[in-house]
Amino acid sequence: MDALRIISEDHNNLWRMATTVDQLARELQEGGELEPLFLSSVLNYIEQLETRVHYPKENDYLFRFVRLRNPDLAVTLDSLEQDHHSAPAKHRALRASIDAVATGRLAASELAHQLQDFTADMKSHILTEEKQVLPVAHKTLLKDDWLEINRAFHDSEHPLFGEAAQAEFRELYHRIVSVAPESLGLGGKSAGHLLGGAVPAQADVLLRVQGLESCYGRIKALKGISIEVRRGETVALVGANGAGKTTFLRTLSGVQPMSAGRIHFDGEDISKLRSDARVRRGICQSPEGRQVFGPLSIEDNLRLGAYTQPRHQVEGDMEKIFSMFPILKEKRQQAAGTLSGGQQQMLAIGRALMGRPRMLLLDEPSMGLAPLLVQEVFDVIKTLKSQGMTILLVEQNALAALDIADRGYVLETGCVTLTGTGNELVRNEQVRVAYLGM
Repeated sequence: MDALRIISEDHNNLWRMATTVDQLARELQEGGELEPLFLSSVLNYIEQLETRVHYPKENDYLFRFVRLRNPDLAVTLDSLEQDHHSAPAKHRALRASIDAVATGRLAASELAHQLQDFTADMKSHILTEEKQVLPVAHKTLLKDDWLEINRAFHDSEHPLFGEAAQAEFRELYHRIVSVAPESLGLGGKSAGHLLGGAVPAQADVLLRVQGLESCYGRIKALKGISIEVRRGETVALVGANGAGKTTFLRTLSGVQPMSAGRIHFDGEDISKLRSDARVRRGICQSPEGRQVFGPLSIEDNLRLGAYTQPRHQVEGDMEKIFSMFPILKEKRQQAAGTLSGGQQQMLAIGRALMGRPRMLLLDEPSMGLAPLLVQEVFDVIKTLKSQGMTILLVEQNALAALDIADRGYVLETGCVTLTGTGNELVRNEQVRVAYLGM
């Protein structure tokens, strides 16, 4: 039932935008300045996603079959469809209010109230669909119903639901982040280019870990972990705080000593290699908490990431990083310690990429970031995945990590307790309760 997954992804994106608008509204109430370009861009994204993609496929396909199989939901569906039809008028009213505030004809506090009402309605609408409509659709629609619904949703030539439209929305989202206020996003003046999705890897094993153990004094942090990562695969390692996720990555990198087990990388036993030798073999890590070199410039931080690489390729690689993260190019001579948390995260990822990794280790890339920027970070990970990079992702945001992962492992107190594809783990009741809050 891929259609339900796609609709829920749309809901996640819309909810994230609503959260961002709520934060803007609070800032306006506290005397903050209106950012007309950014707010208009956010509303444009919401309206385009709702009216061009989300609402049409619900009205024409999902709601039609739910109404047919469940007549008792008619009142709820009528109300939801009325919301769909009234959406353009709500957006026009908000844009008029934004213009009125910008020209001094309306108080910013009044616009803040309108924005809060708007997002409250949006969230209520999403919750109604998620709690009342989607579960019923999952249980009652027939196989033939789903065949038609899924066929429409996966029509790559469809002008509204197809690949070109999805690529357009990814790029639009990225541009929103690039013009966001400093408190919300990267705050750049230009936008990089994000690529589309990728086909899950079916390649040979690049990393094989067998019975890995590591200790802090007498405390055994890792208790015989065994995992595999195939070439070109994105694998997520999720778990609660203290489960051993960061220790596992540090042990792979050679920073944390291992007390038992074996690590094979591309057929070679690297268990006894120093950390610098592992970097030279292509294992590069973006650490938890960014850990950029604060007094050094952005450019110098990136050059340090390329320390093991031939000098003649450094400039070209740096330009590739700048094309993905244009804010870094704009501030390339600025001290890394003066960057926002989101900008430092982009720098940390860029620094790891400068080592030309054959396997990229990402440790909690979304930690401490605003909701708008969390999606931007995961868009970057999707871009790297689409380019065929092998990624091992440690992330406490289990839903976001498993959503983009080909496979995942659940870690509890130093042991792997569950494994499966990303979709299987998201649907697993134990994972949903323990890590997704569902």
